[in-house]
Amino acid sequence: MNAMQKFSLAASLVMIMPLAAQANSLTHDVGGEAGFTFHPDHVASTLTRAAVRAEIETARKDGTLALLQRGIPLPGKVVGPSKSRADVIAELEKARRTGWVPLSGEQ
Repeated sequence: MNAMQKFSLAASLVMIMPLAAQANSLTHDVGGEAGFTFHPDHVASTLTRAAVRAEIETARKDGTLALLQRGIPLPGKVVGPSKSRADVIAELEKARRTGWVPLSGEQ
């Protein structure tokens, strides 16, 4: 195998790899105005029908389904205790003393 054949083989493999990566994706690029096409049968689901129905019912009960159907982002999860009003006021006073926050009326 000479150098030109090796180069041709390597170039062919490099050009084919993106197409192989698309084989199991939900969308495929088609170019032009369409942009892409959907192929839901190319994606294997790991959930059973009963599991999906249970997730939908849970989302319906806790209100997230209604938010998602309207395109509203879900609220973030609270990670830890929030500050009390006294903590916030103390933090503001400390910031004012150190000059991080101007006193009201100052520029």
